[in-house]
Amino acid sequence: MILRIYADEEGESHFEDVQFAFEQTDFVPPAPPVLMTALKSASSYSFELVHPGWHGDWHPVPQRLLAVYLSGGGTIQASDGELRDLAPGTILLAEDTTGKGHISEVTGSEDMLVLILMLPDDQGIDR
Repeated sequence: MILRIYADEEGESHFEDVQFAFEQTDFVPPAPPVLMTALKSASSYSFELVHPGWHGDWHPVPQRLLAVYLSGGGTIQASDGELRDLAPGTILLAEDTTGKGHISEVTGSEDMLVLILMLPDDQGIDR
C-alpha cells in the first residue's frame, strides 16, 4: 500500500491510501515468478537528505513524484488538516502539484533520507 496526497478542484490537499494491483510475472527467469505491478516510467531520481528540525511550510510538489522514506522520521499535513507519519518504509505518491500543497517536517532526532522518483504527468497508478 502507498500513501497518496493530491489536490482537489478547489486546491485543497487530501490523503488516500492506495493498494497496488499485483500480477504474477516471470521477471527474472529462470528464478520462480514473482508478483509485480505494471511497469511505469520514471523520468529521473534523486536522494534527499533532510536534517532534524527541518520544517517546510505550505508548498506543492514541483511535479508528480514517488518519495520512498528510507531513514529518519517526520510528518506531512494535508491542507484539509489530516496529518500522517513519514516513517522508514513509507511510500508517498505526491500529486498535489497545484493549490496550497502540504506541510512537511522532520520530527525525529536523525536525518531523514528519502529516495525521490520523478514521474511523468500522464501516468496514473494501477489499483
